[in-house]
Amino acid sequence: MPSAIVVGGGIAGLVMARDLALGGLDVTLLEASDHLGGKVARHTVAGLDLDAGAESFATRRNTVADLARQVGLGADIARPNPQGAWLQSAEGRAHPLPSTGILGIPGTALAADVIEVVGFWGALRGQLDELMFGFAASKERNLGKLVRRRMGRRVLEQLVAPVTLGIHSRHPDELDVDVVAPGLRAAMLSTGSLSHGVRSLREAAPAGTAVSGIVGGMFGLVEALARDLERFGVTVRLDSPVSAVNASTVTLVDGDTLEADTVVLAASLVAAGAPAIVLATLVVDEPALDAAPRGTGVLVAHSPSDSRLQAKALTHATAKWDWLSARVLPHRHVLRLSYDGATAGKVTDAQLRERALCDAGALLGVTLAEASVVAFARAEWSAPSGRPEPIEGVTAIGEGVSGTGLAAVIAYVRLESGRLLQEVEA
Repeated sequence: MPSAIVVGGGIAGLVMARDLALGGLDVTLLEASDHLGGKVARHTVAGLDLDAGAESFATRRNTVADLARQVGLGADIARPNPQGAWLQSAEGRAHPLPSTGILGIPGTALAADVIEVVGFWGALRGQLDELMFGFAASKERNLGKLVRRRMGRRVLEQLVAPVTLGIHSRHPDELDVDVVAPGLRAAMLSTGSLSHGVRSLREAAPAGTAVSGIVGGMFGLVEALARDLERFGVTVRLDSPVSAVNASTVTLVDGDTLEADTVVLAASLVAAGAPAIVLATLVVDEPALDAAPRGTGVLVAHSPSDSRLQAKALTHATAKWDWLSARVLPHRHVLRLSYDGATAGKVTDAQLRERALCDAGALLGVTLAEASVVAFARAEWSAPSGRPEPIEGVTAIGEGVSGTGLAAVIAYVRLESGRLLQEVEA
């Protein structure tokens, strides 16, 4: 039986190991830590099992939903509350997030809800997109450069950046259009403008929200994948950090070596640096939040001159997910705030808790007293270390090559696992 070693037990490694085992390979999965899942993780806060990392997935192309169905979680796919999120402008005003966009790019720049956020002149500049030729900037794969060229700086910074920072933890200048918005450049070319391209993709998309989750938490996907690996005979070795790989050999830090016909690298061999993202979870008792004053959460457009508000985004989890709301006591709410790791990574838990409580009150428009806090938890995540250097004969997968987000990571794994299985059959 042909053999394979998968290095890394995050979502990418788990899906790859499952696919290769189903294809008839003898698979060994090596994970450096004492648990599987990577950034899809859980923590327990105030007796609640909550996501400590990814808490939803993009529904485009049904990539993640199809995987969930394959591992027996089809009935547990959950849609968020349709009331949607809000956006806090750089001027400190809160507005419902415009409803007809993709990643914050408006389908109609002069729509009233867009003008509310970017102002009349910002919206008018965005509308100039419809007067340009469709091919202008059509070869630009950098999302920030594309939007800046077509719709201007205010649309980019006040609408698109808060959305991408909240969803992908990256500014548009760091994102590939074809990864985070597949088909958008082609739609722009065919319709003649970026805004028309956005509208055409929205109209072609299936009815419903752009994201979904899993009842009980996204970490349930990791647990289901782990059960499948056991069922399919995959050898899983935790606490097994790897120091080097090549086309047929994997060397562990302890000096042990393993050989296989196929080697897949689903994790960086470079030690993680400072955290890129710090998540602060608050469980609070506050009746004023029962009405979900800012919908399912708030995305933040930061003003360089205003350092009072430090959170990049807030998710009102009990307002977003009905299944979670049903599991908590009356008037109890779960709030999750994300921070830039460069600053938040340096503060103590007590300081982060104080900051999160202050920011949550400001974003939700509700005074939150210290006495309302039932529990607090902190989670830190590093950014991908960049695209790994190619190693001849070794297949690389994961965020560093596919881009961020479960949909992008899993779609890339599925392409690579299919290619590897075809090579084995040949």
